[in-house]
Amino acid sequence: MPLAVIESLDHEGRGVAHVEGKTIFIEAALPGETVEYSSYRRKPNYEQASAVAILRQSAQRTEPRCRHFGVCGGCSMQHLEPEAQAAAKQRVLEDALWHIGRLHPELLYPAIYGPAWGYRSRARLSARLVPKKGGMLVGFHEKRSSYVADMDSCEVLPARISALLPELRRLIGGLSVPDRLPQIEVAVCERQVALVLRVLQPLSAEDESALREFADSHELVIYLQSGGPASVSLFHPQDAPPLAYTLPEFGVELRFSPTDFTQVNQGINRMLVRRALALLAPRQNERIADMFCGLGNFTLPIARCGARVVGVEGASALVERARANAELNGLAASTEFRVANLFEATPESLAGLGRFDKMLIDPPREGAIALVKALGADAPRRIVYVSCSPATLARDAAVLVHEQGYRLRGAGIANMFPQTSHVESIALFER
Repeated sequence: MPLAVIESLDHEGRGVAHVEGKTIFIEAALPGETVEYSSYRRKPNYEQASAVAILRQSAQRTEPRCRHFGVCGGCSMQHLEPEAQAAAKQRVLEDALWHIGRLHPELLYPAIYGPAWGYRSRARLSARLVPKKGGMLVGFHEKRSSYVADMDSCEVLPARISALLPELRRLIGGLSVPDRLPQIEVAVCERQVALVLRVLQPLSAEDESALREFADSHELVIYLQSGGPASVSLFHPQDAPPLAYTLPEFGVELRFSPTDFTQVNQGINRMLVRRALALLAPRQNERIADMFCGLGNFTLPIARCGARVVGVEGASALVERARANAELNGLAASTEFRVANLFEATPESLAGLGRFDKMLIDPPREGAIALVKALGADAPRRIVYVSCSPATLARDAAVLVHEQGYRLRGAGIANMFPQTSHVESIALFER
C-alpha cells in the first residue's frame, strides 16, 4: 500500500500530497499526517484516493460524530476539529484570491462560525425503494454515488428532523406508490417544520389519510409537489401559517415558498447579514443596489437603515416575493425591485438602473463576471460581495481590482456549512 505525507487541504477538504512527482488528493487525510492510501481514480498528472490507514495522526483530528460518515456524501470534514475547519476554509479563500486573482486582502476578517451540529434548517433528502437493503431508504446520496445512503440519523440536521428519518422510511414504504416519491425537501422555520414530498403519481385516499395522520402526530406541515417548483401546493394542515424566518436585529420577517432559496444555516445567516451591513454602512437617503436580491435577505435590512434600495433578481417569482416582504415589513416606500438577468449585464443595462452610491452582490456559484465587467466610471464607490464560491469570487475580484480600479479592503469566511468543505465568504471593495 503506498504512503503519502499530507501537505495541505484542497478546496474539497481532501488531503494533498505529492508522490513521485504526481499530486494525490486523499479523502479523510489531514495536513501533517502520514497515511496509507488507495487510489480510485488515476490520471496522468494526479490521482484521487481514500486514506486506508493513518500512520501519523494530526493533533487536529477528531472522531467523526456521525456513524454514517465516510458512506454518506453529505459531510467530508467531520474528522477535523470545527475551529480547524474554519481556519482551513480561510486558507482556501486566501489561496483562491492569490492564485486566481493575484490579490491579497488588506485585512482578513475573523471567521464567522456558530454551532457545528444540528444547524441545517434546509435539506433535500432522497427516497428510494431498495428491497435488497431492506426496503425504503431516506437520506443523502452516498459519497461519489447516486445511491441513497442507508441512514437512520443525521448529525447536521436538527435533532427533531434526524429522529424523523426512520419514521419517514416507514411512512413512505407504507404508501401505495413508494417508488414514485423520490424526494423530500425539509424546511425548518421558527414557527413550524415543513416537508415537501415530490410525488410523481397520484396518491390514494389511504395514502392521503396516512400523510395527514403523520403530519398531525409529528406537528408538521406537508406540501406536495407533482412537477416543477410552481406545482408545490399546501396539503395539510390547510390553515398552516406561511413559512418565514426573521432577522431580529433589523426587525425583519421574510416569508418564502418551501422551494425558494434560503440559507441553510439561520444563525450564520443572521451574522452574515450583520457583517455585510457593517461593511456596507448604509446611510440615510443613499441609493444602494442589491444584486441577486432573492427574497430580500439583504435588501430589507439595508432599507431598514434608511437607504433607498433597488433589488435586482432574475427570477420573477422571487421578485414578487421580495416585493411582498417589503410590504409586510413596511418598507415598500424605500425599496424597488427589478427583474433582470444579471448574467447578461451590460454597461447599458446597468445605466438603465440609475446611479448607486453602494452595491451589494450576492450571486450563485457562477459568480457575477458580466456584472463586474459592466461597471463604468460612475460605479458605486463601495461594493460588498457575498460569495459561495472562492474561485468565482477571486475571478471577479481580479476584474474589480485590476480593471475597475477598486481596492480589496478585506475578506473573510462564514462557516455556513460546518462539517463540509463548502466555503461562504464576504469581501469589501472600495475605490
